[in-house]
Amino acid sequence: MTTSTTPKRVYSVELFPPKTAEGMDKLKQEIPKINALGPAYFSVTYGAGGSTREGTFETVAWLRSQGIDTAPHLACIGSTRAQVREILAHYHEQGINRLVALRGDLPSGMGAGNSGDFRYANELVSFVHAEFGGAFVIEVAAYPEYHPQSGSPARDLENFKRKVEAGADAAITQYFYNADAYFGFVDSCQKAGITIPIVPGIMPITNYTQLARFSDACGTEIPRWIRRRLEGYGDDVESIRAFGHEVVLGLCRRLIDGGAPGLHFYTMNQSGPVARLWRELGLSD
Repeated sequence: MTTSTTPKRVYSVELFPPKTAEGMDKLKQEIPKINALGPAYFSVTYGAGGSTREGTFETVAWLRSQGIDTAPHLACIGSTRAQVREILAHYHEQGINRLVALRGDLPSGMGAGNSGDFRYANELVSFVHAEFGGAFVIEVAAYPEYHPQSGSPARDLENFKRKVEAGADAAITQYFYNADAYFGFVDSCQKAGITIPIVPGIMPITNYTQLARFSDACGTEIPRWIRRRLEGYGDDVESIRAFGHEVVLGLCRRLIDGGAPGLHFYTMNQSGPVARLWRELGLSD
């Protein structure tokens, strides 16, 4: 549980780079609404194999032009050391001091022979420290329900510990809807000597079909009772969103009450669902 000596909680948000000029225009209208909530920073995703690199750069540059603290994602798979060094130098020149370091995925159709100079995220973390010292706060990914490619929770924990030992400063989790999974993961980390902050990733529920597709792809479990309720609403979007809001609101409250060091909201480039959660949780107070 939190105490008077516990560091201030960090509440942050995530965006993805739009694929079209129209999408960017819409995002620029949403960002001020999200920024008005007072998040510590905005993270910006980076597509498989750098497939959204230019879009990520554009989004990051616009955020910085608005004076918004920004943490770009940087995925290393499929990249050379020279390419990553160039990106890091670019961000350093922009005054960015926080990164989300990931292994990432190769684009569909690209074979393992094109995996580049990095195999795992811990190698990227080590490279950032070797090249830029302590210029960046480095956050990495964590998986309370374990990464589907790791094979087991024990192996996933070993992989996570390697990232921490390489110099990760904090972690952001994959989204989940089972608070016990998060608290169990944190307990396992503490027993393994891992003490960095592990911030829960929060995904609002607004579209069941989309959520089910995402969850099946990334290995996130939608608890049976939640899935059944959402399925029962059929095409009733309003009921899906109302129920989804109450589920996620309750999850956030339990995480905060249980001592989570903050929350990281996956906005899907929409201000409304996150803003409502933010206000009802009193995160700006």
